[in-house]
Amino acid sequence: MASTHPTPHAMDANRNSTAKARATEAPAAASAAPKSRVVAVVGIVAVVLIGLNLRAGITSAAALFHELQAALGYGALVASILPSIPLLCFAVAGLATSWLTRRIGVEKSIFVALALLAAGLLVRSVPATGALLGGTVLAMSGLAVCNVAMPSYIREHYAAKTSMMTGLYTFTMSGGATFAAAVSVPLAQQLGSPSMGLAAWGILGVAALLGFLPIVLHSHRTARKASQEHVSMWPLLRTRLGFLITAIFTLQAVLAYAVMSWFAYILTNQGLSASESGLQFGLMQFMSVAAGMILLAIGSRPGMMRPALYLGSGTTLLGVPAMLFLPTSLAAVPAVLFGFGLGIFPLVLVIISRSGRTTAETTAMSTVSQSVGYLIAALGPFGMGLIHSATGGWTIPLALLAVVALALMATSHQLTSKRTQLKAGPRPVA
Repeated sequence: MASTHPTPHAMDANRNSTAKARATEAPAAASAAPKSRVVAVVGIVAVVLIGLNLRAGITSAAALFHELQAALGYGALVASILPSIPLLCFAVAGLATSWLTRRIGVEKSIFVALALLAAGLLVRSVPATGALLGGTVLAMSGLAVCNVAMPSYIREHYAAKTSMMTGLYTFTMSGGATFAAAVSVPLAQQLGSPSMGLAAWGILGVAALLGFLPIVLHSHRTARKASQEHVSMWPLLRTRLGFLITAIFTLQAVLAYAVMSWFAYILTNQGLSASESGLQFGLMQFMSVAAGMILLAIGSRPGMMRPALYLGSGTTLLGVPAMLFLPTSLAAVPAVLFGFGLGIFPLVLVIISRSGRTTAETTAMSTVSQSVGYLIAALGPFGMGLIHSATGGWTIPLALLAVVALALMATSHQLTSKRTQLKAGPRPVA
């Protein structure tokens, strides 16, 4: 199969500046990259800690939505808005990442983001609707910067091991999400309130902040002055590659966050207890960990990216009728199918990480695809909640998810076609 990266016209316009930037960027990148074994190990540990945090704050809340609404007494509007806050923050706050990384660097940007994350998670300990919403906005804004900056961080420091580090990063991300989903309800019960159950995850955020501090200090000591290449992100949407990467990110985000936001809630509506629904939610997240590694292993082979993308989107499609028609005693079936579908996320991150010839190009592609993608994807959880409120059932919302899954398969086909290829560049997608 041909490589799946075209040469974006927007990047062609920046070729001269890119060539100059490479000469000046290389020494800085080399000096900032981990050189000693100790620094390399610390860098890997930091990636693991960051990965553990990037979904735990979301899935821990999703597992407690029922209990939070009962304890705080908010209505249907807040219940519909709450699952959409992460996506809106990812879209809006994510736009600032490209500017922030140019101002203070990738490492310091991630450090600032982790500080916001930890603070926001701790604010949610206050048992009030305003604190829940405000803390979620603060924490998710921190996650937004991490979401955009991490592919660039991996591209800059581990260019020769992009797939391996992306796999580690997404493995720990899914692992953190799985653990949080499985233990949030019993943890909240032990602590006496769902608000305290949410706030407990702030400890993990503080651990990531402290774990990344040595990387920030090392990069600050070794950094040299360098000309900062600027790649405008919006023209990328006019290229075939930029449009398709943004489309595939958007569609998988719609599916992922709609499912993660409402899966446990739907099971509770169907008759399962909150604890049983939380366990099935944890099973779904656990399956996403294994699926991510499997799909990443398949997609990393030459010519196998398309089958891997088909497999991920196809299992999500099968999860819809399983959720609608199977009894709650077989809730594990849609949990496994949806969980396998969530494993497509690492593949999309690898595509983004390899989309640019330089860190600046990768950051621009990451920023535009994630910001636009998450903004549109926010309609998923919010729309499902409103449609459920209007119809009193889950048939129409889940049927619409099936349509999105079909669109994801079609976009995957286009992204891996011969028309979408990079005429010059070192790292093909497939």
